[in-house]
Amino acid sequence: MSELTLPVLVEIIRECAGEADGVDLNGEGVGDVELNVLGYDSLALLEAISQVERRYSIGMPDAETRIRTLNQFLDQANEQLARRP
Repeated sequence: MSELTLPVLVEIIRECAGEADGVDLNGEGVGDVELNVLGYDSLALLEAISQVERRYSIGMPDAETRIRTLNQFLDQANEQLARRP
């Protein structure tokens, strides 16, 4: 089983939506900061979800309504990865 890690997710979200000025995505505790505080809107989240689904061959149904932080994103993705045969 492959696992999505925070550094990989940060790279994916940067590819999808860039990085807001003054935001350090490599900072300690960034995984618990709400995405909107990091400068990411729902479109950025949807693009990141789509990228992860394609790269890891998983589905993340309704993830956009449940994900508010990078750590929640990781939890959702890794839960789906664990279910893969």
